[in-house]
Amino acid sequence: MNAPMQPNFARGFPPTAQRSPATPRRPPGPGHMPVAMPQHAVPAQYMPAQRVVQHVAEVPRRARKPTDKNMPDGIEDVVIGESVQQYKNLHELEKRLDAAVVRKRLDIQDSISRTSKKYRTMRIWITNTVENQPWQGPGNNPGSGRYKVRIEGRLLDDNTDSASEDEDEGPANKDDAMDEDKDEADESKESASKKSAQRFSHFFKSVTVDFDKPANAIPDEVKPVAWTKPQVPPNTTSAPPNAEFDSIQFTRASQENLNVTVSLVQDESQERFKLSKELAEVLDVEEETRSGIVLGIWDYIRAMELQEDEEKRTVRCDHRLRSIFGREQMFFPQIPESIAPHTSPIDPIKLPYTIRVDEDFHKDPTPTIYDIQVAVEDPLRAKMMALMQNPQYTTGMRQISALDDQVALIVQALTHSRARHSFFTSLSNDPANFVNRWVSSQRRDLETILGDVNTGGDASGAEFRRGGDASVWDSTVAREAVRYMLAKPDAAAR
Repeated sequence: MNAPMQPNFARGFPPTAQRSPATPRRPPGPGHMPVAMPQHAVPAQYMPAQRVVQHVAEVPRRARKPTDKNMPDGIEDVVIGESVQQYKNLHELEKRLDAAVVRKRLDIQDSISRTSKKYRTMRIWITNTVENQPWQGPGNNPGSGRYKVRIEGRLLDDNTDSASEDEDEGPANKDDAMDEDKDEADESKESASKKSAQRFSHFFKSVTVDFDKPANAIPDEVKPVAWTKPQVPPNTTSAPPNAEFDSIQFTRASQENLNVTVSLVQDESQERFKLSKELAEVLDVEEETRSGIVLGIWDYIRAMELQEDEEKRTVRCDHRLRSIFGREQMFFPQIPESIAPHTSPIDPIKLPYTIRVDEDFHKDPTPTIYDIQVAVEDPLRAKMMALMQNPQYTTGMRQISALDDQVALIVQALTHSRARHSFFTSLSNDPANFVNRWVSSQRRDLETILGDVNTGGDASGAEFRRGGDASVWDSTVAREAVRYMLAKPDAAAR
């Protein structure tokens, strides 16, 4: 014997007591006043479900903006002209254009994230002048001889041959250019490209002049001269005034020639390090940044196929990597901290110079000139950054998004118009059968929504007259509707 079908209850709620359909409902009378039933505590496991259901019921539905911009099917048959095909061609072109723009922006971002450095030649002039030396004339105090050293650097133009440039045009031959007023006058005569170039102090963290100490030297006369670039305050783009200059100079008392060494410590946005012999053998370079070291090791691992099959982050060390890490296997995230013992700061650039105070040299003084390579930002990098941060792009994207919303609304209106056109076309072709099918379809939808197949209405449709296994009465909807009808109080009273 089949068990009677029980109504389904929401998950998480205990079934309440059901009155038998055969039990008549007695209306409340004077002697049958409703009695307040004692309230029992609801078990804790049911409280979250009740709160969730209540919360879901209280959340209002929000209208979603249409996003479909594709023309509805069959719209070409009812639209005169080639406008639909032209729209589809434009829509396809827009897709290709959007894909190209996104791909180019990703390429630009990838280029910006990489180390985009370019090396240019900086020419450095070192010269000195003298005053109050004994050979400069009678009346000079024998012990008051002094010298003044000037170190000046300037980037050479890309199209300038450093070997063929006339040295007489260098600032080191301007003996009267020691004061700041004349420096500013000389800078105002330079070309526009030289004005916009980064200044000498931009490329170095510190400049130090060390003296070779002779046996009879006075300590103050051979004390090192040092300049260190000041720290730029946070949220500040411009450097302090004392950190922007093209030349540095100092003066001391001396009547003898002195040998000095000018040490220049380069300042780079991404600091490079000198690599150990083992690490240089793997990367095939002697100097590299930390990010470049990690990327170089990763390229070496992929080229030698040293990744484990199951755990890709585990690396099998060959003889070169074993000489660096000292183990058979290496976890790749540990590589950045493991390469620290194999890196060291780059040696400063050392420029020897002899301070001449003798008369023979100053009859025809010539500066000492050095050409060094300094790292500068790629000019394209600034242009790419300006392109990525262009506010007009953001404004344009907002306008395009607003136009896309309008196009989606128009396409939605076309879809509705196409549905109405199909409706009235079918109605005009066969009105009687169309109305019967439409009414039957609408009745079935309504009864499915209400869960009530037989409410006393007219169920004379063709689908209701047909019985059997494939009929409407054998469907799950019909069974649920009958169960719902039997559970209603008025049906049980009948």
